[in-house]
Amino acid sequence: MSEHVVDVSWSRGEHEFTYDTYSRDHEWRFDGGITVPGSANPAYLGSPGPVDPEEAFVAAISSCHMLTFLAIAARKRLVVDSYDDHAVGVMAKNEAGRVAVTAVTLHPKIVWAGAEPAADVLDRLHHLAHQECFIANSVTTEITVEQ
Repeated sequence: MSEHVVDVSWSRGEHEFTYDTYSRDHEWRFDGGITVPGSANPAYLGSPGPVDPEEAFVAAISSCHMLTFLAIAARKRLVVDSYDDHAVGVMAKNEAGRVAVTAVTLHPKIVWAGAEPAADVLDRLHHLAHQECFIANSVTTEITVEQ
C-alpha cells in the first residue's frame, strides 16, 4: 500500500503558556515541499487566517470524493470540464457524547463536456465515489451529497 507523511510543528515562542494565552498557530509541512499555516478555529482561541484541523478534514473529504468521482467518470468516458464543491462540515456531539465532525455535506457543481448524465446515473457515480473514497472509508462521519 502507501504511506503518507506530514510534519506538524508548533513552538511556544515568547508566549506565556496558559490555556488562554498560548498560541495555537503551527505549520503543516507536506512531502512535496508545501507548508501550510495551521491554527485552532477562532472559537477555540486560534487565529482566523490559518487552516484549522476541522476545515482540513472537510477539505480532505471533499477532495477525495471529487478525485474518486473524476476517476470513475473518466473510466466511463464521461468528460467533466469542471467540478466545484461547497463542502460543509458540522461539529456536534456524537453517539459517545464527544464533540466531533459528525456530518459533512458536499454540494458539487459539475460542468460536463457533453450532455449531463441522467439523474440516476449521476447518483450512481456519486454513490460509487463515496464507496471508493479512501477518506470516506476511514471515518465515521456521515457524508452526504446534495446536487
